Amino acid sequence: MPTTASNELKNEIWQLLREYEQSRSDTIRNKLVKLNFGLVRKEAHYWMNQCRENYDDLVQVGYLGLIRAIEKFEISKGHAFSSFAIPYIRGEIQHYLRDKGVTVRIPRRYLALQQQAIGVSRDLCEKYNRQPTDSELAAALAISLNEWQEIKLAWVNRSPLSLDVPVLDSEEGTTSLGELVPDPKYRSFQLAQEDQIRLQQALFELEKCTREVLECVFFQDLTQKQVAEHLGISVVTVSRRVKKGLGLLKKMMSVKED
Repeated sequence: MPTTASNELKNEIWQLLREYEQSRSDTIRNKLVKLNFGLVRKEAHYWMNQCRENYDDLVQVGYLGLIRAIEKFEISKGHAFSSFAIPYIRGEIQHYLRDKGVTVRIPRRYLALQQQAIGVSRDLCEKYNRQPTDSELAAALAISLNEWQEIKLAWVNRSPLSLDVPVLDSEEGTTSLGELVPDPKYRSFQLAQEDQIRLQQALFELEKCTREVLECVFFQDLTQKQVAEHLGISVVTVSRRVKKGLGLLKKMMSVKED
């Protein structure tokens, strides 16, 4: 259960976010950056272990993502700030690594467990007649829930988000994430970076079942048949969720920002 100190910190952050939304004060923004340093530190540690980049450099890049999240956050939407900010921090670090040509490595143990999880997931789907939870998968693999979540994160993030990854929609041909952004011309480096972060945030806002299908297709480069086997659902369901997810992303991405 959350401690009193933890609740007090969350309340302080929430109050400062409310004040910043109205005043756009640099002083308040800097306070928010300091209070949320732990989010940046956690992401920097994760990526340092994945690619051996300098920790201080990753922290500095992560700070840029945190500042962007603070500037974009809207109290009225009701999101937890930490959950909202992480895709921005992660996106900024991923873009930095991609720009440097860094290859993110996945430990051999993680690769083996990821492959094992495909069969285990299928067996559990047949047993429970539904998709297994992360806790059930972790237990079946004889690992902790935390380690399984780390494996999922490593697999999804093994290469930075690309706007050009194609996906085949049986009804409408081939499309890509880049086609969902308002300006397909990418007039500047900054625009491409902004679009990637917005896409990551939009993915976060999708319901879990739809997001998982899109992550398998766009991040893991799986075919719809492979996605169906991996998630224990039918190919028809995968196709429907891809179409639904792309439609929702397109709608979210078409909303103009103030």
